[in-house]
Amino acid sequence: MYQVILCTCPDAETADTLAAALIADRLAACVNILPGLKSVYEWQGAVETAQEHLLLIKTHQQQFAAVEAAIKKLHPYQLPEIIALAIDAASTDYLEWINSCLHID
Repeated sequence: MYQVILCTCPDAETADTLAAALIADRLAACVNILPGLKSVYEWQGAVETAQEHLLLIKTHQQQFAAVEAAIKKLHPYQLPEIIALAIDAASTDYLEWINSCLHID
């Protein structure tokens, strides 16, 4: 099963670093970086707001654990967002391209 993993980052530098590492390590086929995201959330009992960048990480579920580990290693947040959404339908050609970019069995 293929996935899009969501991960927010505090700035462009972090987003670029994570995206480059995931691609270089063949953990993701593509990472889109969406700047200008405003997040509102509760953290340690207080409502916080932050300007963030959202990563859309295209990969396979076999890579989830490795993607999660890489994000936790490189991310400055104590608790980074790492949410996997299943891709229920997609172009066969696109899915084959994802496969060609990844280290999967």
